[in-house]
Amino acid sequence: MATDLTILVDDHPGELAHVGEVLGTGGVNIEGFCAVQSGGGRSEIHVLVADPEAAFSALKAGCIEVTSEQEVVVVRMEDKPGMLGEVARKLGSAKVNITLAYLATNNRLVIAADNLADAKAAIT
Repeated sequence: MATDLTILVDDHPGELAHVGEVLGTGGVNIEGFCAVQSGGGRSEIHVLVADPEAAFSALKAGCIEVTSEQEVVVVRMEDKPGMLGEVARKLGSAKVNITLAYLATNNRLVIAADNLADAKAAIT
């Protein structure tokens, strides 16, 4: 099961480095991530991990709070024009609303949706 962890941090230089170092020290591989400013002096980091228990343990030890976790669909894609549109169209045609999307390592697309079962059926 692929899991996306949401972490809120203060919007300061070095915060992403701290998260990466804490996970690395804990032996947790970051398979993908997305980081954006969320306003109010905060930033939101999404981290894709295969072992959420190890990630939770490492983050707790590093005094980093996970604000939410969710199962996600991870789709291997060719690196060519139109692939995002192709996958997103399949989901749209299946009436699945994408709630989160970002790229992961090895040309993979990470997707959270309002109906994960329907999302999996539409794109796998």
